[in-house]
Amino acid sequence: QVQLVESGGQLVQAGGSLRLSCAASGRTFSRRVMGWFRQAPGKEREFVVAITWIGGTYYADSVKGRFTISRDNAKNTVYLQMNSLKPEDTAVYYCAAAYSEYDRVPRSRASEYLHWGQGTQVTVSS
Repeated sequence: QVQLVESGGQLVQAGGSLRLSCAASGRTFSRRVMGWFRQAPGKEREFVVAITWIGGTYYADSVKGRFTISRDNAKNTVYLQMNSLKPEDTAVYYCAAAYSEYDRVPRSRASEYLHWGQGTQVTVSS
């Protein structure tokens, strides 16, 4: 079982930066693909980025070059560094742990994720 708690979301001006953190409990964190998704009001949840247990990454085109995912397996934590934020980045951001272990493919479908955090609100003002 993996429990996830996100933090770091807040109100920021366009062009600013934020770093989100996702703290995980459970012994299998280090073996799982971890992902970030987001959901804006009135929209479906969308994939943002994923990282494999060995550091392979895959980014949505909308955030490529602005966002960076990383993980610290010793601390059971995954991070999302968000730079050059835009108003369209406004959403609730969710951290998720995938079903599979020792997977070399950074998964991008929500259905491939088993455990989810409660979300953290990011609001970017123009």
